[in-house]
Amino acid sequence: MQYDRTDARILEIVQKNNRLTSEVIGEMAGLSATACQRRLKRLRSDGIIEADVSIVSAKMVGRPIQMLVLVSLERERADIIDRFKKAIKSSAEVVNGFYVTGDADFVLYITARTMEDYEQFTRRFFYENPDIKGFKTMVVMDRVKAGFAVPVEMPTED
Repeated sequence: MQYDRTDARILEIVQKNNRLTSEVIGEMAGLSATACQRRLKRLRSDGIIEADVSIVSAKMVGRPIQMLVLVSLERERADIIDRFKKAIKSSAEVVNGFYVTGDADFVLYITARTMEDYEQFTRRFFYENPDIKGFKTMVVMDRVKAGFAVPVEMPTED
């Protein structure tokens, strides 16, 4: 999966606003709309662009309680890890999940309507799962930054 400087410019543009038309993106990147569309299609099919999403305010859609949860598994076995990854993917409450190194095995970003709802979630998701050794919840006081934009490295010209 290679990309050039023009692709890098397109990636920078769409990370800031993916609702721009191909005409506008192309103009900003120095391309025709058709050439821009072709590049966007390739960047998506190559997996460089994973998804086109909108960042929704959890608070504004009735889920004002946000937590980061550190989860430790009983054992680090491939089948246990795979089972927990599947559970994360199928849970609507888990917005983001990361398999990590360090003291915890996973870090989850979870939203809830109320603390009572979160307590019910913990009973169902953690306490009833025999593969979970323990979990620690950190309640988010203030979301300082939200996004998925990553710095795009400019390829060197050979």
